[in-house]
Amino acid sequence: YLNGPDMLGANYALKGNPLIRFAGQLSGVEGLRCRPMMGEYLIYCRNKVVGGIYDDRLLIKATKSARALLPDAPRELPYPGGKQMLLVTEMENKSLLQELLEAVSKEV
Repeated sequence: YLNGPDMLGANYALKGNPLIRFAGQLSGVEGLRCRPMMGEYLIYCRNKVVGGIYDDRLLIKATKSARALLPDAPRELPYPGGKQMLLVTEMENKSLLQELLEAVSKEV
């Protein structure tokens, strides 16, 4: 269910919702869910937190497999005082994203 007034702007264009932007690329991953948390979104895979959407950025926990799959990914803080995470910049590579989330969920 999409709440049209909340999701669409005055010209009926989709508002800039980062969750919707990333959801299409993350679909198909078994056990994937997103949960709002303090204005951001946590990403769970198989009931384990694997990353999140922070300030319109997809950040993934910097596990061994995540670093192997994203060797050149910049490390960024999700919020002040948080642990460094990997910034996912290859949003168009759906198979890589699926492999990444599944691999990280096995390590955390």
